[in-house]
Amino acid sequence: QVQLVESGGGLVQAGGSLRLSCARSGRTGTNYDMGWFRQAPGKEREFLATLSWGLGTPYYADSVKGRFTISRDSVKNTMYLQLNNLKPEDTAVYYCHTRQGGADVWGQGTQVTVSS
Repeated sequence: QVQLVESGGGLVQAGGSLRLSCARSGRTGTNYDMGWFRQAPGKEREFLATLSWGLGTPYYADSVKGRFTISRDSVKNTMYLQLNNLKPEDTAVYYCHTRQGGADVWGQGTQVTVSS
């Protein structure tokens, strides 16, 4: 059973940067996608970015294209999300995601708070 553990969130001023990490365990192979979502208070969970683990090919939501960068380190079994030029509206809990056996798998989330 795959497990995902996020880290790297915190409090940052507007214009600042953070790098989130998602450590993956319990999965072998490369033929699957992993991605990042976020959920702000009172809002639905929002897709941010995804990549194919084998090829590393990224895909971004228009809302974060040019500010956020998704990447992975296959040796460390870790996915990253670099957040640049953060805005107060980026405040949310950030989750990493994958699918296994047709089911969604989520990490516990990491809080990002951007002050103005």
